[in-house]
Amino acid sequence: MESDNVDKKKNKTRECLENKKLIRHFNEIPELISNCQNKTIVVAAANDEAAIRAVTKIKTSDVADYILVGDKEQIMQISKNSGIDIDEASIIHIKDNIKAAAKAVQMVGSGEADIVMKGYIHTDDFLRAILNKEWGLRSSSIMSHVFIWESDIFDRLIFITDGAMNIAPDLIKKANIIMNAVHLSKMFGIEVPKVAVLAAVEVVNPSMSATTDATNLRIMAERNQYSTSCLIDGPLALDNALSIESAKHKKISGPVAGNADILVVPDIEAGNMLAKSYVYLTGGTMAGVIVGAKAPIVLPSRADTALSKYCSILVAILMSTFERHLKLKIGKIHY
Repeated sequence: MESDNVDKKKNKTRECLENKKLIRHFNEIPELISNCQNKTIVVAAANDEAAIRAVTKIKTSDVADYILVGDKEQIMQISKNSGIDIDEASIIHIKDNIKAAAKAVQMVGSGEADIVMKGYIHTDDFLRAILNKEWGLRSSSIMSHVFIWESDIFDRLIFITDGAMNIAPDLIKKANIIMNAVHLSKMFGIEVPKVAVLAAVEVVNPSMSATTDATNLRIMAERNQYSTSCLIDGPLALDNALSIESAKHKKISGPVAGNADILVVPDIEAGNMLAKSYVYLTGGTMAGVIVGAKAPIVLPSRADTALSKYCSILVAILMSTFERHLKLKIGKIHY
């Protein structure tokens, strides 16, 4: 009986992958994953109204179950005050946030859950649990964060990396960060992702490392050092990465200029400010996940809305149905 259930789940996942299509909006994901194996998401420090709203909405959509790890009294009070009906049996009472994060991560590591989500806990405390050498979710890949914008202006999703995890990545880390973002974007049906490596200017300036890194990353793509199809160009400024008119005005050509799917920022400050300015200046919807770990990780800001956290969970569920085979060719040269 158990083997039959496993086979059914595998068939559901296979059907999910076969039905993959280009996703332009977050609301297209539920239909795509509706035939996939149901996942379990565990929330670390779950005493957060937006997080509770997000996971209960996911539960209602019948694509995932949830486990809430945190202060049970606070979780129940938040639910009561907000009119949210939660399953009290889904709560694991751990009052200390650090211990709650550790428990949530360990549950994913042991297979009790598939996805871990940050609740009302500081990012550095949450990541400390993720990166624990004994029971964390480190993998052989570099882990990086990807924000995803839903943009009606461009009628496509735009991926921004890395604005939440790697502080000041060097060239090799940027190359791996690109691989993570390309891997994620391909799950959304983008066959050949267009990657814009951002800087303040579009010309190479030796005194600006962002421009020289961008040039090297572009050349690496031209020399087929990435194991998958992607187009990389840079240095590009934000305007000519997203606007065809701006690129034409500045006489910048190429398939990436004005059409970027992925924006690679120079450092964490630039990425964090860029992503959050989109939300707070335009009212747009944004998701946030960590790529490159042993399991999908939902890493929203504590101030994010329930909708944003719900969209982040949808992305994580989509991630959990894919296996990674991408590689980057960097290392010793043999003559």
